[in-house]
Amino acid sequence: MSNLDRSFWTGREVRVVDPTAIMQVGALCLRDGKSGPEVLLVKSSRGRWIIPKGWPMDGHTDAETAKIEAWEEAGLRKGAVSKVPIGGYVTEKRFDDGRVATCHVSVYRINVKEMTKTYPEATLRKRKWMPIKKAVKKVDDVGLQALLDALR
Repeated sequence: MSNLDRSFWTGREVRVVDPTAIMQVGALCLRDGKSGPEVLLVKSSRGRWIIPKGWPMDGHTDAETAKIEAWEEAGLRKGAVSKVPIGGYVTEKRFDDGRVATCHVSVYRINVKEMTKTYPEATLRKRKWMPIKKAVKKVDDVGLQALLDALR
């Protein structure tokens, strides 16, 4: 990755680091685990551990989009999604044609109530629940690491 401003934010205010950046919406799926809160990570198409995320969708709020992405990429069946982002981070999106774009990811919390084994991207993505502390070590995106670490 390049030398992006790796800042992250928590709370409702969104820090605009690069006004040319494109927007994405992320889903921070959480549940109560045996030893505390757990976060759901999925493998990206490039083999990196990430949270479910995608482009804003016409006709849907960003909160609704986060829930849709969590369904498509991870199999979320039921969960309560925050109405406003709990924070966000800056990352790079690498396209298949080689282009790279700076992205601001607004992250919505989803308190997961039910998951399903079959979902649209089940054959494309591995998913895994893990304690937040472990998730911080698994993700390689510094902005996402910082956001997760701030939530511990």
